[in-house]
Amino acid sequence: MRQATTTIRGHPLSGFSLPDHVVRRLVQLYAGLVLYGVSSALLVRSGLGLEPWNVLHQGLAERTGLSIGTVLILVGAVVLLLWIPLRQRPGLGTVSNVFVIGLAMDGSLALVPDAHGYTLQVPMLVGGVVMNGAATGLYIAARFGPGPRDGLMTGLHRRTGRSIRLIRTAVEVTVVVTGFLLGGTVGVGTLLYALSIGPLAQFFLRVFAVPTAPERSTVVATGTPRGAILRP
Repeated sequence: MRQATTTIRGHPLSGFSLPDHVVRRLVQLYAGLVLYGVSSALLVRSGLGLEPWNVLHQGLAERTGLSIGTVLILVGAVVLLLWIPLRQRPGLGTVSNVFVIGLAMDGSLALVPDAHGYTLQVPMLVGGVVMNGAATGLYIAARFGPGPRDGLMTGLHRRTGRSIRLIRTAVEVTVVVTGFLLGGTVGVGTLLYALSIGPLAQFFLRVFAVPTAPERSTVVATGTPRGAILRP
């Protein structure tokens, strides 16, 4: 059966086409990354606690004077360098993750004011967590490679033989404690995120699952480590 394609018209890409399933995956990838940045900004503005890695990012931002999105990008780049001794191979999604989420987060923070009072804080928190789960499903289901932090965890799993659950718990406890000591926000939102992101991500992975193509595409690298969930 002939695959449907999307043609990009106009110089210099005139006549260049991509299979429709690849176009859908690209849209999902970048929609998921942008949505992740927006959801993280909502958690910041709620003031009720952040997801583990953003506790660290916020703490570093407080100490350095940089924006939290900039810190997210810099930390992502450093974590990506740690892939080299772990022999991890990044995909398009991995590299895009480093930049897109941080930019989307800073852009959203510039537009969304702080919430004051539980009548605004709680809906913003819950909306941010649910949106984060949807973003996770979009991004992972696109199958363009894991985020830098997930790749670090799965790389350590392969090198040490320890379970992903143990390594992930150890890494995230470390970043939460470090971020809190640096001034990052830990609260009920951090606990809510920890308890709900797994079920939410699993649900949205099914919602946004992309049908497997008849033939493997050679356009970009694919693959998501089993047991990994996106972290910015």
